[in-house]
Amino acid sequence: MQLVVARIGRAHGIKGEVTVEVRTDEPELRLGPGAVLTTDPAGIGPLTVETGRVHSGRLLLRFAGVKDRTGAEALRNTLLISDVDPEERPEDPEEFYDHQLVDLDVVLADGTEIGRITEITHLPSQDLFIVERPDGSEVMIPFVEEIVTSVDLTEQRAVIDPPPGLIDDSQAVVASTRDDEAKDQD
Repeated sequence: MQLVVARIGRAHGIKGEVTVEVRTDEPELRLGPGAVLTTDPAGIGPLTVETGRVHSGRLLLRFAGVKDRTGAEALRNTLLISDVDPEERPEDPEEFYDHQLVDLDVVLADGTEIGRITEITHLPSQDLFIVERPDGSEVMIPFVEEIVTSVDLTEQRAVIDPPPGLIDDSQAVVASTRDDEAKDQD
C-alpha cells in the first residue's frame, strides 16, 4: 500500500535542500536517509533521501542527485509516497493511518448512525473526517479527542460526541450576536 508521507515545499539555500510538509506521524522512519520514495507526479521520482535535518521547526531534506537550488525548485509541490505493508500499524495505539479510517461507520454513543468516512483531510491545525451521510450529504467532523471519543478498527466504527450544530444545523446554538447585544443595551 502506498501512503503520501510529505509534500515538497520551496528550496532552502543553494545546496539542493527543500522544505517538506510532513504528512506522517513517523517522519524519522519514512523520511530518513536512505529512504526511497515514489512521487506524484511519477516522472520526478523515485527520490532517495540523502540527508535530513530540522531547521527553525521545519524538516529539510536533500535528495540524491539534487545538488543545487534549481534542482530543488524543480521538485516543488511534489508528493512523496512511501510503500507500507497494509497490515502495519503505528506504534502508538491512538494513531491511525488514513487507510484504516476510510470506510469506518460513524455513530453517536447511543448507536445512532451518522454516516461513513469517505476521506481524511489534513489541515495545519487538525485533521477532518469527511463523512457521507445516508442521504448522500457530507459533514466534516474534526478528528479531535473531544469529539471523536473512540475508534474501533475491529468493529469498523468511530464513535463521536459532537457539539450542538455540528451534525444537525437546527441544533446550533449561537453564543452571542451583535444584534442581541445591541437590543440589551437599549
